[in-house]
Amino acid sequence: MSEQVIHVSEQDFEQQVLESELPVLVDYWAEWCGPCKMIGPLIDELADNYQGRLKVVKLNIDDNRNLSVQYNVRGIPTLMIFHDGKVQGMKVGALTKSQLEAFVNDAGVMSAAA
Repeated sequence: MSEQVIHVSEQDFEQQVLESELPVLVDYWAEWCGPCKMIGPLIDELADNYQGRLKVVKLNIDDNRNLSVQYNVRGIPTLMIFHDGKVQGMKVGALTKSQLEAFVNDAGVMSAAA
């Protein structure tokens, strides 16, 4: 598990995500979700590669149902990119490493090689 990934809850979501100066990738997940576990290492790797340019947070939907409803999370894993307090992009389902990087880059985050 990457030290760069922050676990958030309804208590600190606003501070960690909505008020962040950096773009934020939010991974909506659950302990029982197989695809969530499958992309976990990719999320960790992304957090390390984009350190200082992208904040990566995980939100357990079972423990934070209000946020899941507020952001219309209907399936998991759901990945959302927030910037300036607004959703800039969303993907539902497990992604490959290249799909994950393309999603982040398409949302306006610099590439890992930059």
